[in-house]
This record gives sequence, C-alpha cells and structure tokens, in this order.
Amino acid sequence: MRNILVLKSSILGENSQSNALSDYFTKQLTANVTIRDLTKEPLPYFESNAIAATRAEPQTDEQRELLDLSNKLIDELKTTDLLVVNAPMYNFGVPAQLKSYFDYLARAGITFRYTSQGPEGLVKGKKAVVILTTGGLHKDRATDLVKCYVSTFLGFIGIVDVEFVYAEALGMGTDAVEKSINSAKLQLDRIIAEL
Repeated sequence: MRNILVLKSSILGENSQSNALSDYFTKQLTANVTIRDLTKEPLPYFESNAIAATRAEPQTDEQRELLDLSNKLIDELKTTDLLVVNAPMYNFGVPAQLKSYFDYLARAGITFRYTSQGPEGLVKGKKAVVILTTGGLHKDRATDLVKCYVSTFLGFIGIVDVEFVYAEALGMGTDAVEKSINSAKLQLDRIIAEL
C-alpha cells in the first residue's frame, strides 16, 4: 500500500472509538496516510447549488467552488490505494458528515456511469476497510443499516473489495467495550497481515 486515505466522521473527537481504531490501524502501516476529518473540516451541506454545479456548466462562483471541491475529493480518492472509513452508527445511519462526503463523490461519468446493464462504478482497483462502531448489537441483524449503505455506495462507485471491522456494544458497559475493542484490533491486525 502506497497511499491511504482515512475518513473520520465521528463527532466525538478524542473520545471516538472509531478514530482510535483507525489510528491504531494506520500507525502500523508504512505508507503515505492522508487523514480527512470531516468533523474538524466539514464539507458544505450538499444542496441544490452542489447538484447544479456537478450536472452542468457552473453558473455562479459558489457553484464553481463546489465543483472544485468535488473534483478535489474525487482526485484524492482516485490516488488512494486503501480507503479507511470510520463509520460510527448514529440513529441507525452514518454521520451527516460522511453522507455529505459520499454525495460529493457520486458523479455520473466520473465515479460511475449508467449502462444498459445498470450502473457501473469507475473507481476501480481500490480496497476499503470500514470501521463500524455501534452502541448496541447490530451486526448481521435487520438494524445493520450502516453496512448496507456504505457497501452499496462504495460498490456503486466501483470499490468492491470492502472489509468491515465491527466494534459493537460500546454503550453496554466497560467489559463489553474492552471485549469489542480488543476484537476489532484483532480483525485489524489480520487485515494488516494480509495487505
């Protein structure tokens, strides 16, 4: 792995278990690591100007800035070998910051295209590790909506080599937290050994 992009989206900052786990993971790798903390440097809310900027020739300065931002994020992703996504579950979904990031990546003709066979992702040859943290128990249950959403989005843009590392039950007492964090670290160690 030469280039690693880490997406941090937890609003808990220094108290974030997903941030701590991605730090644990990336510190063991010899690569260029870029950290994009979506809470410390939030992206503009994805709204009508952002959509207009990416679908036609931008008409306003704001639209040109939003298009430049989208292009920058896409270029950053395309030069990445390994994408590490911190995906804490908030009320059964991903943080708004991560959703907004994904919105800026989804560009027809650039990160995906429509074909007669259905959509085809254009960001190929990447591996992703998703660190999914939850307060309760959701893995392999109907409430495991974050995995479904993140894997669907990444697959849509062409990233199909995706591995999920769970740290669950983080709201269920110190014993559960310790057990879950240790299990997640073992999963990360295995991934490192396989890289």
